[in-house]
Amino acid sequence: MIVGVVKEIKPEENRVALTPAGAGVLVSHGHEVWVERGAGAGSGMSDREYEQAGARVVRSAREVWSRAEMILKVKEPLPAEYRYLRPGLVLFTYLHLAANPELVRELCRRGVRAMGYETVELDDGSLPLLAPMSEVAGRLSIQVGAWCLQKQTGGIGILLSGASGVRPGKVVVLGAGTAGSNAAQIAFGLGAHVSVIDANPTKLRYLHDILGGHITTVMSNRANIEEEVRSADLLIGAVLVPGARAPRLVTRSMVRRMRPGSAIVDISIDQGGCVETSRPTTLESPTFVAENVVHYCVTNMPSIVPRTSTYALTNATFAYALEIADKGFRRALLENAPLRRGVNVYDGHVVHPGVAAAVKAPAVALEDLLE
Repeated sequence: MIVGVVKEIKPEENRVALTPAGAGVLVSHGHEVWVERGAGAGSGMSDREYEQAGARVVRSAREVWSRAEMILKVKEPLPAEYRYLRPGLVLFTYLHLAANPELVRELCRRGVRAMGYETVELDDGSLPLLAPMSEVAGRLSIQVGAWCLQKQTGGIGILLSGASGVRPGKVVVLGAGTAGSNAAQIAFGLGAHVSVIDANPTKLRYLHDILGGHITTVMSNRANIEEEVRSADLLIGAVLVPGARAPRLVTRSMVRRMRPGSAIVDISIDQGGCVETSRPTTLESPTFVAENVVHYCVTNMPSIVPRTSTYALTNATFAYALEIADKGFRRALLENAPLRRGVNVYDGHVVHPGVAAAVKAPAVALEDLLE
């Protein structure tokens, strides 16, 4: 198979979907790897390293898109890349289609076979390809949230750890999954007062135990969310429904009751956000103020630390990409249930139930199409 890797064009996106070492393994399995020049530069991976691994480095994205049978990316295709989409092309990347009906229409219209890293799901319900970036984003959320609370960024001027004789800041984490639990651990490590809200008591119990009972865990319902949000200095939104749009659990009226100068970091913004006042931002302009609260809603937070993120991502995704290359797309799907669950769009049809519901499109069973 010819596997293509292109340079990401999303603003300030510095990750790359394949390391030189990964390219070398694909080549050793008899595949061709075409890499756009400079694709790995943002993560400190040179064209020479790819060439030494046996990949072919080419000048333009067009060459890669036109020759590759499978494209490995980090982020979803942007409108400038739609012209490269074509029937039968396998696209393996973070898609987050529930919040992007326009891209769903393009993928269907152009007959692409699109798989989302975020919807590859194991039998136990875990999301192995989303987990590494959720871990990075969760840890970063406290770092950027602390920055948002600084006076020069519009915040009230609170140090999360507090100081001698001064109370620490309060961090409320909405969601106890991978992103939320990592956010809670970092906030606790800084010395903040931490509350975590989730609908799953098992997750709350686990987080409470591993942090020695030093955080507050709260069952998710409207009254509890409203109470905790109102007293938060920093709110972390880390709610996820696989493939579907994130539920809006924090209303504008709740945000309005927060202390002026407090901050919100909405990690779930890729899936539409869990806060009513959230809207996507970029690393070039990461924050805005709504209802006197600083909002940080960057859709590609892990790109702040691209080298760490690239290695964490490819450690998780590479085995699946190699299986597709070795077996071919159809056989890989038939033999690997988690991969099948990762398919969002196939030959003009929306096949992921969560995506279909979010964009109000009919869902077609992938198994019927494969037969």
